[in-house]
Amino acid sequence: MAASLGTNQALHETLGLPSQEQPECRAVSCREDFVYGEEDFVLCGVGWWRSRSEGPAASHTMSRFDRALQSGWEERMKLGLFRYHLGELQTRILPGNVRFVAQLNIQRGLERRRPQDIQSVRQIFDPQQFHFNKIKPGEILFHMVRGPTPHPPSRGCSQFQAGPPESKLPGTPDCILVVINVSPLEFGHVLLIPDPALCLPQILTPELLQFGLESVLLSAHPGFRVGFNSLGAFASVNHLHLHGFYLAWELLIETAPGKPLCPTLNFHFLRGVPAPAFLFYSEGEGLGALAHNVCRVTDYLVDKEIAHNVFVTRGTAPGEPAHSETRSGIRVLIWARRSCFGTKEEAAFNVALCELAGHLPIKTAQDFQSLTETAAVHIIQRYLLPEPQLSQLRGQLVTLLTE
Repeated sequence: MAASLGTNQALHETLGLPSQEQPECRAVSCREDFVYGEEDFVLCGVGWWRSRSEGPAASHTMSRFDRALQSGWEERMKLGLFRYHLGELQTRILPGNVRFVAQLNIQRGLERRRPQDIQSVRQIFDPQQFHFNKIKPGEILFHMVRGPTPHPPSRGCSQFQAGPPESKLPGTPDCILVVINVSPLEFGHVLLIPDPALCLPQILTPELLQFGLESVLLSAHPGFRVGFNSLGAFASVNHLHLHGFYLAWELLIETAPGKPLCPTLNFHFLRGVPAPAFLFYSEGEGLGALAHNVCRVTDYLVDKEIAHNVFVTRGTAPGEPAHSETRSGIRVLIWARRSCFGTKEEAAFNVALCELAGHLPIKTAQDFQSLTETAAVHIIQRYLLPEPQLSQLRGQLVTLLTE
């Protein structure tokens, strides 16, 4: 699966780059395709099936997508293509109602690539900075290729059932790259990247988001998550990408209640969590329309220079009882937050998509052992919009979506 690695010059030729000094945006090749259709979506039978206090489940049924991603990711780890070896991370569930999942990941804090200097949510792509046309061929796991649906799907409760045929967004590209994150924060940490040669800045598009939504539905694991950090919200590379990773711990955001804002679009406001969020919900239907509506919100935030994070996870319907073990649909959470430009603050953790969702990768052993729920909530809430601004934004987004 992995391409052979030669000299720097050979690598640049493989990637279609003329030289290290003058990078251009050209196509990155990939040897393998993962072809899927809506019949591969796992719409029933996904859940934690355990008490939250019992820790991560020992095993989950794996889908074809899970097997392809995990086997390729583990192979790259054995080949030494990551910046560090990631074993099982030391994990603490912070005592309290939120039950933050804190994980000690010292090496990511020390060895990850230095984040780019970001000064605007709308900053243009800079070919002189690091971008994904510079990745090594062996870092690519596969092309994720959307194939035709062979027959109209039905929604039953066999393990693999499809969504409705109208779910594809018109004009959506049929493939993206799935690439290892060489500085992983958890097992199976990958990047979902549209054609790198397009040189798109880090502004979310419905075409890419639809692949992210579909990847969550392709996984049979309730802990496979997908997310997006905008510029000014701790995105470290200004080249369009999503994060995907496995976290084998349940998060409060999966079941927290939502207040309806626009019921016809399944648009809600998530409450009862340290970081309130805008929430879309779907049980696998209309993914193209869902991606379009999410990006109407994020485009509005970009236009207003408001930084934001997006998180896609299995979850319950907003009105479903919080104790439900089943994860019958997907939740798409959008946090509008204070922008963070320039040098990143030194704290126990940076507040990006994981932290807002309740997953706290910690950089030092001292912070890992001493962090409390109260301290974590305090750090997170420093990055939230003031309530008057957030309240005004709620009204503006409802108006936007109902026009």
